[in-house]
Amino acid sequence: MASFKQSAKLQNVLYDIRGPVLDEAQRMESQGHRILKLNIGNPAPFGFEAPDAIMMDIIQHLPETQGYSDSRGLYSARTAIVQYYQTKGILNLEPNDVYLGNGVSELIPMTLQALLDPGDEILIPTPDYPLWTASTALAGGTPVHYLCSEEDDWQPDFEDIRSKITEHTKGIVVINPNNPTGAVYSKEVLQSIVDIAYEFGLIIFTDEIYEKITYDGVEAINMATLTKDDVLCLTFSGLSKAYRVCGYRAGWVAIAGPKYAARDYIQGINLLASMRLCANVPAQHAIQTALGGYQSINDLILPGGRLKEQRDLSFKMLNEIDGVSTKQADGALYLFPRIDTDKFNITSDEQFAFDLLKEQKILVSHGSAFNWKQPDHFRLVFLPDTQTLKSALERLGNFLDDYKQN
Repeated sequence: MASFKQSAKLQNVLYDIRGPVLDEAQRMESQGHRILKLNIGNPAPFGFEAPDAIMMDIIQHLPETQGYSDSRGLYSARTAIVQYYQTKGILNLEPNDVYLGNGVSELIPMTLQALLDPGDEILIPTPDYPLWTASTALAGGTPVHYLCSEEDDWQPDFEDIRSKITEHTKGIVVINPNNPTGAVYSKEVLQSIVDIAYEFGLIIFTDEIYEKITYDGVEAINMATLTKDDVLCLTFSGLSKAYRVCGYRAGWVAIAGPKYAARDYIQGINLLASMRLCANVPAQHAIQTALGGYQSINDLILPGGRLKEQRDLSFKMLNEIDGVSTKQADGALYLFPRIDTDKFNITSDEQFAFDLLKEQKILVSHGSAFNWKQPDHFRLVFLPDTQTLKSALERLGNFLDDYKQN
């Protein structure tokens, strides 16, 4: 028999948050073990349901969603997105500047493939959401990671950014609110990145999928409000997290700024959008209702809200475990705790995740899956209810009481 191997272009493509540790968890589940999955930001399994109005809108439109839509997406949905961003102060958008996708995870590789040639570089934060790094590599580009400093509450290191810009650098990725750290960047921080992008002629790719999930009065600022007509800015967002409909796959990218300077690039995006025909049509009908209706996410993030209570409990209990510390998350659904590698003799954070899974049946993502170079972090999702979280974190503490990595 002839043997068939994966393409060489996948050699540098990694997506370890759904890698070997998850494979082991699935194997254990097949043997009857119950695994508490604190590794993926998927609200539905933890009892977070979509607003009724969104469900009804999709149901009402099902009979007319059997055919393809425009490759960019339904005009009504794209118009709703433009009008939403207008309320935020982004005035240089038109419906044809918006592309709908099967989640942001389809649009990230599409926009990078349309841009990158071999040798082109994209600046990506470390730690990052690894799809950005994987998609850059898959598109033939080179991911270059700039540091976000834990000592500075996971804020970007501007000197590090500047030191890594070369003649091959095409763009910079900003994830705000951040996954996996939960950091939310101030206007001053974002303006500094805009200034760097303008100085060096870079495109900004801003991942704002968690923009509605912030805590304690912290505001997530849309980056395109700062770029104006000086810097090309691609804004990625969608319904998955704030509206709890990950499975519907309803995301978008909005292109703002000096589009006249990017006509050829935008034609490339248009070509790739046409090649995949269109995004999931039923979910597109949910966008107008979601953006224009009651924002039920506020009930979850304000004082007394479920997400805020779960975040606060996780933060408190993690910092009470000897050898573990974490910064508080100002946004998103995650904490990114530090583990004392000397205390626990940890040389592999992936092995730590394996050991926790096997002994306590708790699944977390190891920090190196987010392109963090040291084996001293893991990401915890605080979506379970407080009772489940309390039990899980007590079990984590018990596990670490006598843990030494071999």
